[in-house]
Amino acid sequence: MLLAFDVGNTNIVLGVYRERELLQSWRMETNKSKSADEYGMIINQLFEYEGLSTHDVEEVIISTVVPPITYTLQHLAQKYFRTRAIVVGPGIKTGLIVKYDNPKLLGADRIVNAVAALHKYPAPLIIVDFGTATTFCAVSEKSEYLGGLIAPGIKISADALFEKTAKLPRVDLEAPGHVLCRNTSEGIQAGVVYGNMGLVEYIIRKMKQEVVEYTNTERPITVVATGGLATLIDSGVDCIDHVDKLLSLTGLELIYEKNRHLKAARKADDNPSDSL
Repeated sequence: MLLAFDVGNTNIVLGVYRERELLQSWRMETNKSKSADEYGMIINQLFEYEGLSTHDVEEVIISTVVPPITYTLQHLAQKYFRTRAIVVGPGIKTGLIVKYDNPKLLGADRIVNAVAALHKYPAPLIIVDFGTATTFCAVSEKSEYLGGLIAPGIKISADALFEKTAKLPRVDLEAPGHVLCRNTSEGIQAGVVYGNMGLVEYIIRKMKQEVVEYTNTERPITVVATGGLATLIDSGVDCIDHVDKLLSLTGLELIYEKNRHLKAARKADDNPSDSL
């Protein structure tokens, strides 16, 4: 089995695959202070609850935007699953042609989402990930990662109002159903949720124009949304074609398949031959 970790600033999404089939997925809080042993115990409990065995895990792949957790999960893979994890980053085959000024600075989460979207949906593509930050990425039908942008996440926006003002309350993230609000809590909800819906509509419209100008494509551009709050935003806009909450796990599994040759290389490193 393959165990895949997608580590974001707020949550870790993990999934377990057997023969390319996703058996189960989970979401847990990202905590930089947790040790490999603590994460190991949590994963063991999750597996037991679903009737799975950690002894069946043979490979681990990690995508992370939180560098301190990379070592923790690598140590976890070695101690609990007896394997060296594949970490998405420089040197890993993805099939993408990255047009970023410095490809090494492109977040692993954006690479993983692009790989999955290209596999599942018709290109060209715009991928919107509603995570701690809201990211927008454009990918051409030639598998070129064209670029994108990063905006404050929905939850960050709401938390900033609470933390940086003296009297505004913390609110649940839901659409109140109107913008002529008669109390402060609904007013914040409307401003944050509907404000982000407007942001998404404008940016996607602008990105579509630039993708057409850059690639001269005549194909329709597919918009895919992922992340915890994708469904909330999708409920109020017409510009999203697909919501795919497991996009990152799909991308990790695909990248693993592209890099399975590393397994033999890692075993060779662990058991070097004496012969020349």
